Amino acid sequence: MQVVIYSQVYKESDREYVQELFDLLAAENFSTYVYGPYLEQIRQHIHFTRDVGIFESHLDFRIKKFDMLITLGGDGTILSAILMIKDYQIPVLGINLGRLGFLARVEKVKMRDALRMLAKGRFETEKRDMLYLESNLPVFGDTPYALNDFTLLKRDTSSMITIHTYINGAYLNSYWADGIIVATPTGSTGYSLSCGGPIIFPGSGNFVVTPVAPHNLNVRPIVISDDAVISFQIEGRADNFLSTLDSRFETVTAVHELAVRKNDFGIDLVKLPDITFMDTLRSKLNWGEDRRNH
Repeated sequence: MQVVIYSQVYKESDREYVQELFDLLAAENFSTYVYGPYLEQIRQHIHFTRDVGIFESHLDFRIKKFDMLITLGGDGTILSAILMIKDYQIPVLGINLGRLGFLARVEKVKMRDALRMLAKGRFETEKRDMLYLESNLPVFGDTPYALNDFTLLKRDTSSMITIHTYINGAYLNSYWADGIIVATPTGSTGYSLSCGGPIIFPGSGNFVVTPVAPHNLNVRPIVISDDAVISFQIEGRADNFLSTLDSRFETVTAVHELAVRKNDFGIDLVKLPDITFMDTLRSKLNWGEDRRNH
């Protein structure tokens, strides 16, 4: 199996686990490539018992046959990795060196078991849909898509903004708020959740529209089909507003005409036999635990 190791930043506190990963990959006879900038960071800290190749960009997917991309970090690392994968449909396995990790499901203490299952082919892939941002003016370059969410937020002022929102051209509501979030099922456990949005199971075929600090208390998050197109018109006292796709952001104005729809391609996440979405919810959110006597 040929795998790519992708990460953004090496931390000395992670040295033990990074070394263990490369030792395990060598022991299981994986052909390993490492993202170039990350390889430069770890060369002086990690001992390679087997030679590794260099992965530079998404163009390498055209040249080499990679079976999987393994990320080291948290969910943000996976969100960065999908910008390289684009539409090449390379499965992604996230090893969590961060904190919460809804997407990076494999905890660092369980790497050995995970690598053994990969070597034996004991894994499946789970399709995660993404959203796509359309705009009358250029934004977000050639990657105007997101796995988690799209947001419109106020900027440079304490005044709220008004976001006129339409579904398939029909008027839905004018949100007077600090902003609005459109999240995929994957993103429903992120920013949307912290703003009172519901948790949506992967594969549900939905978007959730969640206002951020709405002035009208009877305005609540709503769930709609992901075959809908959600469009926006923005008003506010400021000239500029903030738009985000996952962890990336750009400045937009009232002149921008923005619409969100389902992306033409998604991402495949590696699913190991002993880790389900419900297991992840319970472990990450501490559901079912009585901590009163701890």
